[in-house]
Amino acid sequence: MAGAHAAPPASRLSLNDRLSYAAYRAAAEIASRLPEGAANRVGRELARAAAPFLGKRGVMVAKNASRARGRALNPLEERQAVRAAVASYARYWVESLRLPAMDPAVVDARFSIEGLEHISAAREAGRGAVLALPHVGGWEVGGSWFVRRGFPLAVVVEPVRPPRLFEWFADLRRSFGFTVIPLGKDAFAGVMRALRENQVVALVTDRDIAGGGVEVDFFGEKTTLPAGPAICALRAGAPLLPTAVYFCGDGWHAVVRPPLPAERHGRLGDDAARLTQALAYELEDLIRAAPEQWHLFQPNWPSDQA
Repeated sequence: MAGAHAAPPASRLSLNDRLSYAAYRAAAEIASRLPEGAANRVGRELARAAAPFLGKRGVMVAKNASRARGRALNPLEERQAVRAAVASYARYWVESLRLPAMDPAVVDARFSIEGLEHISAAREAGRGAVLALPHVGGWEVGGSWFVRRGFPLAVVVEPVRPPRLFEWFADLRRSFGFTVIPLGKDAFAGVMRALRENQVVALVTDRDIAGGGVEVDFFGEKTTLPAGPAICALRAGAPLLPTAVYFCGDGWHAVVRPPLPAERHGRLGDDAARLTQALAYELEDLIRAAPEQWHLFQPNWPSDQA
């Protein structure tokens, strides 16, 4: 895993890797120095300029927008849906990069939550909790709020290239107070260790990034979703809590759903498949609540590959 080894020196990176690293660092510097209103305006303008040029990704966004709304969209609705999703994604990045410079008191004043009692009950039981989230809204701002409320939070993150950039992202998230677990062969052990330590583990689960997930019905089509959240909950005896953090005006609203039934009934694989399907239905409801905030721009169903 990228997070388990020292990053290669800059001289060994390709030109594209060096440019990617420099671009993210520059964006973070600009976002953190600009006043909130100016940073948000820059993000919106960049999103507006980029939306018409997404190409195949724009087609994918429009297709996912139709799935979330449960009907085919006409061309005008598709364009509006793409613009809204890109604007939401831009806000996610602006806020994530600005978060170290944001006043915690201001964030807390704009943050609301329903279902916090489910996390509190899990912590009182001493087995931690698994928060299963879709790619919706601004979960990192929500995570910083959880940490300030005394909930130790571990996050599993997807590796990115170059490794130097991954390390920078990991350090950024550690600065929010998160424990960072790189996605890879050691991720399961890291999650189980966090749960044994009564931590809250956040997993983004509406895309089977690593492959090898279990087949589920998701928005009326067969695809695979990662079985990891279900397996971790079953093995640790921790509650599996479907969760989302939505943008709400200039603030955020988190929804933590009641725990899904995670009792063992038979073989672990069968129980994990059953629980993952139950989670897929919950993710559908969380996404439908704000489909314009769903940041899934990649193929996620077999029909997308065609």
